[in-house]
Amino acid sequence: MKDPLLDLPGYSLRRAASAMMAEFAARIEPLGLRIADVSALLVIGANPGVTASQLGRALDIQRANMVPLLNRIEDAGLLTRRPLDGKSHSLHLTEAGEAKLAEARATIATFEDWLVNRVPPPHRDHLKPALDALWRD
Repeated sequence: MKDPLLDLPGYSLRRAASAMMAEFAARIEPLGLRIADVSALLVIGANPGVTASQLGRALDIQRANMVPLLNRIEDAGLLTRRPLDGKSHSLHLTEAGEAKLAEARATIATFEDWLVNRVPPPHRDHLKPALDALWRD
């Protein structure tokens, strides 16, 4: 059967993204984390004191979805919230959060190496710039 979708770059990109996200999710699942959890831990770890609003903008997550995400991470003992002003809190990783982030970073490094090595060598240097060109302003 002829598949006309295989000629469409957008379709290939969607299939590649879906396959890679499934692989990454499987690799972090033993850590008890979801992809959104890892993303949040990475951003909070790099920006101690970030607010939920700032985190949501950085991760392109709707405000309504931030509450369960942060509650899940906090309930796992990985995050603390500290009052910042009348309505905002700053977000900080706990000691356990820092340790879990270190585990996640090791998993990420292994995954990223695996991902890049799936790309033919002549194209590896162009992969990240090409992907960034599709979504960054």
